[in-house]
Amino acid sequence: MGRSWWGWGDDDAAVTGAEAAALEQRVASLLPGVDLTAHRPPDVRDVPLPAPRVSAPGSLRALVSDGHDDRAAHARGKAFRDVVRNLHGTVGHVPDLVARPRTEQDVCDVLDWCTGAGIAVVPYGGGSSVVGGVEPRFDGPAVSLDTTAMGRVLEVDAASRAARVQAGILGPALEDAVRPSGLTLRHFPQSFEFSTLGGWLATRAGGHYATVLTRIDDLAESLRVVTPVGTSASLRVPGSGAGPSPDALFLGSEGTLGVITEAWMRLQDRPRFTASAAVHFGEYARGIAATRALAQSGLAPSNCRLLDPVEAMLNAGTASQGGVLVLGFESADHPVDAAMDRAAELCADHGGKVRDRRSDDRAGGRGAEGAEGAGGPARRWRSSFLRMPYQRDALAARSMIVETFETACTWDRFDALRHAVTAAAQDAMAQEGAPGVVSCRFTHVYPDGPAPYFGVYAAGRWGATVAQWDGIKAAVSGAIAREGGTITHHHAVGRDHRPWYDEQRPDVFAGAFRAAKSALDPGGVLNPGVLVDSAPRPVPADRRTADGGSPGTGAPR
Repeated sequence: MGRSWWGWGDDDAAVTGAEAAALEQRVASLLPGVDLTAHRPPDVRDVPLPAPRVSAPGSLRALVSDGHDDRAAHARGKAFRDVVRNLHGTVGHVPDLVARPRTEQDVCDVLDWCTGAGIAVVPYGGGSSVVGGVEPRFDGPAVSLDTTAMGRVLEVDAASRAARVQAGILGPALEDAVRPSGLTLRHFPQSFEFSTLGGWLATRAGGHYATVLTRIDDLAESLRVVTPVGTSASLRVPGSGAGPSPDALFLGSEGTLGVITEAWMRLQDRPRFTASAAVHFGEYARGIAATRALAQSGLAPSNCRLLDPVEAMLNAGTASQGGVLVLGFESADHPVDAAMDRAAELCADHGGKVRDRRSDDRAGGRGAEGAEGAGGPARRWRSSFLRMPYQRDALAARSMIVETFETACTWDRFDALRHAVTAAAQDAMAQEGAPGVVSCRFTHVYPDGPAPYFGVYAAGRWGATVAQWDGIKAAVSGAIAREGGTITHHHAVGRDHRPWYDEQRPDVFAGAFRAAKSALDPGGVLNPGVLVDSAPRPVPADRRTADGGSPGTGAPR
C-alpha cells in the first residue's frame, strides 16, 4: 500500500470499519434519510488514458516517466472535485510525461527542452493542491515536473537559526533533518505530510501559527528559482530595503514564473513550554469579540481557532451554544502560563468560560501538535483536523458534498461577510437540491481581521456532486468578493479561483505581472492558465539565456 492515486494521503489510512460506521451515523443524524451508499474507486489500471503526445530527448529519458499509474497520479490535486472525478474514473487532462529532476541542472535542462519545443510544464510538489493548481487543464502536451527527488536539507546555520533546504522536501523529512540541531521550521499546514517546501512557498501557504508567523512568507530568508531565461538567487540577509524584494515576486507565483529549487528558511528553537485551553461562549458574537481582543492584545497566541457551534459539534464533538475557542501558547524560552492567564481574563470579559486548561514544560517540545494537544474539545478537534481529508474522501464516495472555502477580511466586515456567505451557500444548496449545513472556524487571526474557513456538508446525488459543488462554489465566491474578502487566504489561486482573482487584483498590477511573465517565461510554458493566461510556444535558443546569467549559476550563500 502507498499513496492513494485518487484521494488523500496513504491508502492504508483510509476511513474503514468502525470509523466509517461512526461517520455515517453522524451524517445520518445531521441529514436524516440521506443515501450513504458507498462507491468504490476504480483500479487505476482500468482508467483509460490517452497516449503521450511527446517523448523526451535521449539526454532526459532517465528523468522521465510515461507510466500509466504515474501519469494518472499526477493529473490532479486533492480538491473535492478532483476526488469525485477520480472516483468516477473520468480523469480528463493528464500530463504526457512526468519528469523527476534530481539536481537543479536537471530542472534547467527540462525547462530548456520544453521552452524550445513549446511544451507546457506544470511544477508539482506533493500534489496536495485543492484549487486546480497542478491539473494540466488546457490543450496541448504537458510535462509534470515532480520536484520530490530534490528533497534534502543541504546546510544548517545554527548560529543564525536557518537552513538551506531543497524545495522538493516533504514536511516530515524537513523536520526530521533539523531536529538534531534542536530546531524546527514549525510550519504545519493540514497537508504537512504530503506537501513540499517548494509548494508552500509557491502558494504562500498558511501554517501552524494563528498569529504573527502565520504564513510561509514570514519564514523565508532567501529563494533560489530557475526560470526559462536564467536563475534568480536572492541575497541571504535578515532584512533589506534595497528596492522591491525579488523573493516577493516568486512567493505565491504558483509555478508561473519559475521553479523554486531551494531556499534558506528561518528556523526556531523547539518549544519547551506550552499552555492550552478550550474556551466556551454562550453567544457566538461574544466569541468573535473575545478573539478580536486576543488578536489585538499583543499576546500572540500560537493557536487561536474559534469554532462556531456547527464546527464545534461536527469536528470537536462538543455542544456549545456560542462556539468554542481553541487557544494555545508556546515558547522555547520561558513558561507561558502568564500569557494564558491574561488571555483567560480577556475571554472572561466577553463571557468566555475556560475549560480543559493544561500546561506542559517538557524539554524538546511536543511535535507537530504544539499547543493543540490539550484534552477535551481541543484534543478532539485536533484529531478530527488530521482525519478531515480522509473523512472527506469517504463521504465523497457516499454522494456527500464535503468541501471548504476560506478567505480573510477586516474585523468590521466579518459579520456581514459571514451572513452573506452562509446565505449564498444555503441558497445554492437549495437550488442544487443538496440540503446541508455550513460551518465556520478561524484558522488565523490578525489585529485587523480574521481568516474564516467555511465548511459545507450537503447531501448530493451520485453522478452530479461535482456540478452541484461548482454551483455552490460559484455562489459563495461571488459573495466573498462582494463583501470585500480575499478569494483565498492560504490555498492559492490555481485554476479554480481565477475568475474572482481577476476581479480582486488591480489592473495595473495585472499588467506588470504579465510583463514579468513574458520576461521570465517567454515561451509561456510554465503552468498555463494560472494567475495569467499564457499559451506555450517554441522559443529559439538565443532567447532563452538572460544577461543576468544562464541557468545553474550562483549559490544562495
